Amino acid sequence: MYTPPVFKPDRAASLAFAEARGFGIACAWDGLRPIASALPFYLTYADDGTPRALFHVARHNPLVKLAGGACWLLAVNGADAYVSADWYVSVDQVPTWLYQAVHLTGPVRALSGDELAIQIDALTAKFEHRLLPKTPWAAGKMTAARLDAMKKAIVGLEMTVDDVEGSFKLNQHKSETDFAAVAGALALQAEAGARQIAALMREARPQAFATIQAEMTTLHGSV
Repeated sequence: MYTPPVFKPDRAASLAFAEARGFGIACAWDGLRPIASALPFYLTYADDGTPRALFHVARHNPLVKLAGGACWLLAVNGADAYVSADWYVSVDQVPTWLYQAVHLTGPVRALSGDELAIQIDALTAKFEHRLLPKTPWAAGKMTAARLDAMKKAIVGLEMTVDDVEGSFKLNQHKSETDFAAVAGALALQAEAGARQIAALMREARPQAFATIQAEMTTLHGSV
């Protein structure tokens, strides 16, 4: 991933983002073309701190045959938004796109049946927790025969994450005036992604908005 230093989050922030998002695109090379699937995942850590991403795919997914070979890529994207050059206070600006993304890469192995059972429970628990106070759904609510059939239809996979790359492009390199102006414009857009980016910008550089507010207060006080 190409990432200018100003947009590059540290490793801990990138992993935290990936875990919080919990959904990405797993991609591998079959020798002729890339093979990819969108899927949910969760992270665990080995005793030495090495991250591991766990997920599963349908048994007939072409990715299954690629486990145990070359490194895979797990691309995790967050909110994104288009920025019009008209929104800047400064002149000679150009349109751009703001976003958050993390790439995890590493070798992937197939899980055993027992490991898959643990993975299913952990993955389900992760996302059911987000629905609290709803009573969490668990695999135990299924009949044994149906659950066994479903397990046979999928293959559990585990990526040992060798590399973590992130890009949180939020206009960090812009002046406080331009930064606040763009965030303000994004906050007024109908698209949820634009409003999410605006919130992330406000969180990343709250001083920019404090400065603008102070300037407005001074201006109004002098009128």
